[in-house]
Formats: sequence, C-alpha cells, structure tokens
Amino acid sequence: MIRQPKGRTPRRLPPKKPSSNQKDPVGVYCRVRPLGAEDEECCIEVISSSTLQLHSPEGFKTNRNGEFKETQYSFKKVFGVSVSQLELFEHVAKPLVDDLIHGKNGLLFTYGVTGSGKTFTMTGSPGQGGLLPRCLDMIFSSIGHCQAKRYVFKTDDKNGLEVQSEVDALLERQRRENNLPAPKTTSSRQKPDPDISDMIKPEEAYKADGVDEDSSYSVFVSYIEIYNNYIYDLLEETQEDVIKPKWNGGGTPIRQNTEFMPPQSKILREDQNHNMYVSGCMEVEVKSGEEAFQVFWRGQKRRKVANTCLNRESSRSHSVFIIKLAQAPLDADGDNVLQDKSQMAVSQLCLVDLAGSERTGRTGAEGTRIREAGNINQSLLNLRICIEILRENQMCGTNRMVPYRDSKVTHLFKNYFDGEGKVKMVICVNPKADDYEETLLVMRFAEMTQEVEVARPVDRPICGFAPGRRHRNQAFQEELSRQLIERGGPSDRDIASGINHLLHDLPPLPSCELTDPHDDVTLPRMIEALQNRYKIRLQKIEEYNKAARMMKSMLQAVDADRVARNDFTREQNCKLVEKDKIIQRSKVEIERLEKITKTQEQKIDILQKTTKIYEEDKRSMQQELETRDQRLHKELSDKRRMEQRMHGVVTDTQHKWQKECDRRVNEKQQEMQNKLWVKDEKLKQLKAIVTESKTPGRPDPPPRQTRPRRPIRDEGIPTIRSASPSPLPTETPVRPLHRRSRSTGGEKWVDHKPSSSMDLGTVLQPVIPNAIQVSSPTEKTLSKCDRYVLTHQELASDGEIKTKLIKGDVIRTRGGGQAVQFTDIETLKQGLTSLPSLKRKSSEGKPANGDQSDGAWTDVETRCSVAAEMRAGSNMGPGYGRHGITKRRKP
Repeated sequence: MIRQPKGRTPRRLPPKKPSSNQKDPVGVYCRVRPLGAEDEECCIEVISSSTLQLHSPEGFKTNRNGEFKETQYSFKKVFGVSVSQLELFEHVAKPLVDDLIHGKNGLLFTYGVTGSGKTFTMTGSPGQGGLLPRCLDMIFSSIGHCQAKRYVFKTDDKNGLEVQSEVDALLERQRRENNLPAPKTTSSRQKPDPDISDMIKPEEAYKADGVDEDSSYSVFVSYIEIYNNYIYDLLEETQEDVIKPKWNGGGTPIRQNTEFMPPQSKILREDQNHNMYVSGCMEVEVKSGEEAFQVFWRGQKRRKVANTCLNRESSRSHSVFIIKLAQAPLDADGDNVLQDKSQMAVSQLCLVDLAGSERTGRTGAEGTRIREAGNINQSLLNLRICIEILRENQMCGTNRMVPYRDSKVTHLFKNYFDGEGKVKMVICVNPKADDYEETLLVMRFAEMTQEVEVARPVDRPICGFAPGRRHRNQAFQEELSRQLIERGGPSDRDIASGINHLLHDLPPLPSCELTDPHDDVTLPRMIEALQNRYKIRLQKIEEYNKAARMMKSMLQAVDADRVARNDFTREQNCKLVEKDKIIQRSKVEIERLEKITKTQEQKIDILQKTTKIYEEDKRSMQQELETRDQRLHKELSDKRRMEQRMHGVVTDTQHKWQKECDRRVNEKQQEMQNKLWVKDEKLKQLKAIVTESKTPGRPDPPPRQTRPRRPIRDEGIPTIRSASPSPLPTETPVRPLHRRSRSTGGEKWVDHKPSSSMDLGTVLQPVIPNAIQVSSPTEKTLSKCDRYVLTHQELASDGEIKTKLIKGDVIRTRGGGQAVQFTDIETLKQGLTSLPSLKRKSSEGKPANGDQSDGAWTDVETRCSVAAEMRAGSNMGPGYGRHGITKRRKP
C-alpha cells in the first residue's frame, strides 16, 4: 500500500524586525581561581587587566620536548584571584540587567574545566553572592515600586504573555488557590534557608537608571537542566511524587506504591516569532529577589551533582536559569495596565552554568559517570563547532549551515547568536599545573569566540501616551484625600469615619414603627425624609464634582507646565546624551589613536634599532670590503709581476733548450749517417767478395767507384712516420704501362678513403669495382660487404708521398659487431726517372749480415697477423686514427 504524501502546511513568515547593521563582538571575560593549598606550581600569570600568560609546567616541557612555550591571551577583561564578586558583577552582569529592564535580551554563561569555579561565580556563597542573586536583587530594586499585581500578566504556555484586568487577576488568584495546586513559593515571612541567607549585603545593592515608571512590570523565572542531552524542569513538583496505584478491570494494582515517577524530559519548540523555548516548562511569577532566589535554590537542590576525583560536587548537567521580564504601559489616567497586547514587551536574561569539560582518566569516572562525561564533552564540542562556523561565515564570507540542532544547548540559544540579544561569556580557569592542557584548549576556544560578532538589538518603540502618568495619578489621589480631609470628608485611610460624618450631615430619619394598619402618617413622613436626604446627596455630589473639576483643571495646568518642563528637560537631556555619545566616541577614537600611536612608536623604535644595527653591519662590511680590495689589488700586482718574471724565465729556457736540442739532433743525425755510410761500404765489399767466390772462372771486375753521397732533401728534418705501426711495404716500381690493382674480384668491397687524402694527379689510379666508397666506415656499411681496403698516404724517405692500399676480410664477431682482418698491403709510389734511386733495389740482393727486417714485414703471414676489431655501434673505422697523415712540425 502506497501512502499519499501529505501536503505540508506553509510555514508562517517571521515578523519583520527592524534590522540593525551594528554588531558587537561576544564579550569574553576571564576569571582566575585562587590556587589550592595542596597545589604548588602555578601555570597562569595575570599580566594586565586584559592579558594573561600561560607557563607550561616543568614536567610537561620534559614530556613534550619543549613543544609549548609561554603564550599570552587577551580578553575584554581579566579578573585576578583578588577580584570580588561585586566587581565581577559590575563589569559583566550589570549591563545585561540594564538591557533587560529596557526590553533587550541577554545571555551569560560560564565555561571552563571542571573544578575551575564556574558554579561559585554564578551562584556564590553566603556573604559572597554570585552573578545570579545580584541580578535578581538589582531587578527588583529597580522595578519594585512599579510592579503589577500578581496574575495581571498571565503566561499562555507558548512562550508568550497575556494582559488581564485587576478583577480578572483577582479571580484567577482565587481560582488557583481554591481549585488547582499552586506552586509552593516561599513567602518572605517564612524563615529563609541558612544556605542562602545574607547572600548580598544591603550596601552592595544596585539600581538601574532610566526605568520607565509609566509601565507595570512582572517577573517570571524558570529553571531547567540539560542532562545527557535531555531537558528536565527543575521546578516541576511531580517529578518526585509517589506514583499512585493504577487498577485494572479485575481490581488488581498494576504498579506498587514504592515506585517513583521518573523525570519527564521536555522538548524544544519554536514560537510565532521563531524564538526557541522549552515546551511545558514551569514559569513562576515572583515579586521579590528573596522569593526568586528561593525558587532558584529549590531547583538547585534537584540538579545532578556527583563526587569525582577532581571535584567533590561536580555538576553533571548544564543548568539554565531564565529570568523573563514583562512590561506594559499604563493607560492615559495612569491607574491601570493598558489592555493591549501589542504594547507589551517581553525580555529575558538567561544565566547558564555549563558543566566542566573533563577527562575520564583524571576523574576516575566509571559507569554512569563515563556516560555523563561523554555527553558533557560532546555538547561542549558542538558549541565549539557552532562558534567556529559562525566565525568562518563572518570572516570569510561563506554561508555554511551552523549545526545548532546537534545539541540541545546550541539549539536553545540559537536566537541569541542570530541577533536576538547580547552574548557574554565568563571563562573560569584553575592555575594549577595539572589542568594546563585543558586550560590551553579553553583559552583557544575563548580567543576564537570573541571574534564572533552578534547583531545589536534594537530599542523597542515608546508608547504614545504622555510621560509621568503614574506620578500624576498618585498626586491626584493624594490631593483628593487631602481636600477630603480638610473638608471633613473621608480619606482612604479612614473610610468608616468618613461614612459616619456624612451620615451626621444628613437629616435624621423619623420613626418607622407601624402600630396601626391604617396609619397614613408614618410612611409619608419617611418618604419625605428620604427625599430630603436624596436632595442633600445630589447637592453634595454636585459640590464634589465641581471641586473635582476645579482640581482637575488645576492639575491639568500644573501637569501641562510640568510636561513642558519635562519636555524641555528631556530635550536638553537628549542633547546632553548626544554630546556624551560624541565625547565617548571621541574618547574611544582618542584611545584607539593612542594605541595606534604607541604601536607605531614601538615599531619606529624597533626599526630605528634595526637600522642602527644594519648601519653598523654595513660600515663593518664596507671596511672589510675595502681591506679585501686592497689585499686583492696587491695580490694581483704581485701576480702580474710574477707572471712577467716567469714568462721571461720560460722564454729564455725555451730558447736555450731549443738550441741544445737542435745541436744534439744534428750531432746525432751526423753520427748516424756516418755509421750508415760505413755500414754500406762494408756491405758492398762483402757483396763483392761473395760474388767473386761464386764465379771463380770470371775475372774480377774492376773496383766499383764510390759515388759521392747525394745530399738528401730536408736533411735536417727527421723522417715523419705514420701514427699507426704500418707494416713495411713492398716497393713496386713505376712502369709506363697501366697496372690494375690486385684487389679486383667478385666480392663487394668497402673503399675507405679518408677525407684527408690528397689528389696526386697520377695516371695509375686504383679502381675497385662493386665497392662502396666511404670516408669513415660504419657498422652498417661493413655488414653489407665482404672485403675492406684502406687508402693510406704517407711521406717516403725521399720526400715523396707514398700511397698504400691495405686490404682485409670483413668477419663477424661474437658480440654482434664487425671486424676487419688485414691480409695484404699494396704500395703505389711516384718517382723521377732522371734521379737515381736513394734506396737499394730488390734485385741487388740481400745484405751480407743476413738482416731480414724487410722480408719479415713483406711476409704474408706477418702482415695477416695485424688486424683490428670494430665493436657494435661504433662510428670509428678500423685504422682510422692510426693511418692518418701526420702533420709536419716546424723546426
């Protein structure tokens, strides 16, 4: 079955309230409790009237490695251990009571760690009354002579009040006293409780200024507690009554008489003005401060209190004492209360004693106490979260929803933070070292709370009647009584004597006894006497009315004069008030400018000191810089002189060694040439002898004439050889016919011609078919070919350029690269036919001493043993760095 959704009743729009753009921050005050006799170390020091400093205990520094240092916190005012309850009341609660009498709401709550003195601050002790009894005493001292009679203001059980006439109020009082069980309010005639006697001394009483005496006032009080996030009424009489036995149909009781009715929790509702209130909470009308405090003390005895390790009487709930003040203007005559509900103003002051935050490990709580402590800490955490979000919305311009409904404490006081009244908080702290960590958290929360701003409540509109109505009515009644007394008439203090005097002025009545039924004289005589009395009464009434009119005109003239004077006085007072406001604003501005001036002066002093330090550092650094510059210039000049000196020494040494080297080289060359010439001569002689021994039949040839030695070109320059150890080539004579290279074949060749090779312009050039010509062989090129040839040029001993073709096979290596194994060398040489060869021909035979150096290099096996390997990824060809032409050095 699907239920149809029910249509919701449209919510009534809130009444338009006059907006106030002015905001006031939450007033946060701090009170320091005296240190106990058993405590030795103190962690709080009051520096000034608005600043205190926290010192971390010695043991705490050891455990935390000095993490926390000395921190300072500033509040609106800080009260030390020597501050009395009266001084605290003057600065904190007295302005709230003034606002209450002038129709504005207020909220005052105490906050702190368990055992920090919150309940003492709020309640006090005999002879040292706290904030609550002093507020009650100031309220009734201010409005005592303007109070309305009991039950003229009547609650409607919807957080509202109604006004009724004095006759209806008298009937209501009789009905409640006769039919309903009236609340057991303590009368002032009864003996007061010794625990609350003499809470306030008579000389400490305060009275508010500017009380509207043309209004009637009535005070209602209620007292609730929030225990485990449930609301209970501490003034409800039925929560301790014995349950009466209930009977079923069979005549047997359902429950025994020994059971007690558990306390019934209350719920929060919203009235027509969207203000939160406790539904079903009992509101008691009180007429004096003593009576109101007796009602409070009766509820205080029912509050949840338990003994813990930290506090003998630890509050296990949050208590809220609500003082509601109703005021309505008098009518035009100043005699009765105006029967107009729209002209009635209701204001209330909430005094909240929050339970202290605690740690179960320190309190030694078990069972129910752990649950109580958890609920207390959770409600305080919700209060902190709401304050943080309010602060964030105001400072950052965000619009986050404030979770008021998460806790009954925040939900009940939601309207105050939305601008329904002033909010003040008293932070109570215990200076002992054991509470340092909890006190530090409380200080941070308090410092954050005073950054929250609450809209300033607007003043209520003033009634349009002329002021001074109550005084005029009292003056009229007194004057009327005086004139009646002068004329012998009755007065209010002696009504019986006035009636007797009036009866004596009237003519006496004749005898009314009838003896005969036919008597016609007695009754007419009685009628005539009564008629005479009636005429005299009318005359008296006329005289009275005439005198009253005259008196009224006189009073009106006096009243008009008094009203004019009052208007003038009020106008002057308004001007004075405006002047005072201007003066106050000027004083505030002057104080602010003085603070700014002091701050700027301090900054200027600091900057001057810093400037002096920087100037001294600058001078010292400049001096040091100049000293270093001088030292550097000196070192540079010394260095230049040393360089010049060493340059001269090096130059001289170079010239000297160059000459010595040249001399030694020339000597060595001459010596070697001489040895070579001697060796050649010996070899020739040996060759001739050997030749003669082989041909004995032939005649001896004539002796060979020795040709004079031809000087070699560039004899002084040593022979320049290749950087790589090249094998000795086999000289090939230059023939006039064309000669093909022996490297031609069917294989694919890599023709490696370095870029440094010179074009000799010869006719015979090595031509290799099916070859890839490269200037620098790569691995990719070698992988495509089978044979390799390198064209290498070097300077011969006769000064001509000799070209060598170094051939080899391309093979693969185990590493995946390519390697070249050299197998043959061909030599191409260009020479002149007209000049004799400077070297011996191969046909001249071998030297006699059997030197096989040329044959060793020309041997194929020796030449094939020289090979070079190229690794994978290398760009350098085999023999590339070794077969280049070496540059000729200058002598």
